Amino acid sequence: MFGMAAKPSNLLAPVVTPVINFLTFVGEVGIILGDAAKRFGRRPFELEETINQMAFIGVASVPIVALTGFFSGAVLSLYLSQLLNQYHESSFVGVTVGLTVTREIGPVIAGIMVAARCGSAMAAQIGTMAVTEQMDALKMLSVHPTKYLVIPRIVAAVSMLPVLTLVCMWSGVIGGLIVAGTEHVPYTTFMTSIIHYVRPEDMLKGILKTPIFGLIIALVASQQGMRTKDGAVGVGKATTNTVVISMVLIYVSNFILARLMY
Repeated sequence: MFGMAAKPSNLLAPVVTPVINFLTFVGEVGIILGDAAKRFGRRPFELEETINQMAFIGVASVPIVALTGFFSGAVLSLYLSQLLNQYHESSFVGVTVGLTVTREIGPVIAGIMVAARCGSAMAAQIGTMAVTEQMDALKMLSVHPTKYLVIPRIVAAVSMLPVLTLVCMWSGVIGGLIVAGTEHVPYTTFMTSIIHYVRPEDMLKGILKTPIFGLIIALVASQQGMRTKDGAVGVGKATTNTVVISMVLIYVSNFILARLMY
């Protein structure tokens, strides 16, 4: 009798459990965001921690963002140059690379690199503090975890992502320019098409996406870190979940923002 009564719940578990996990995630992220917004303007200001996070997210991420942006623009230019040269339309290589890099590749690549490099590190740091009871130690010292851990990371991610996106845009265009030259597309033709067709608002709209990406990365890393359990295994799961969830949300939000902007 008891076995028969348990069957419906077992059948529904594959459907109900993901829904519960999703709602739990949304609720926890909403609570963290609301608490951070409530405490944002209050003293004490964790200026030193904020600057450290800005250096970690911004300055230290420049090489990897520039490198990935360069080769993303380069491979795009390689395909376009070979294709458009067949139809004697090489003058459109520059504008296509320019628009793609400024509108999509720059923001998305910068967001993904920060999620992979910094989001995982933030989740691991906060998760380690959670499993070693350092969160409780902060509270005993009258230091709220949101004030010390969450807000500096949100401020750093939101402010540094636009700068990294600009770096990615320029490196992508430079990579496209160099490769286009090797495919017999004149440099002057490449740059002229960019100047004529890529408008400042294309770059601006691409940059405006990135504070949303930064907010996503910081919130997901904080949420996954704070709910970490089970020691080192839990820290590993939190790190993996942070990268996966952040990347998925970046792509989803990028589509929504692109639809609204363009």
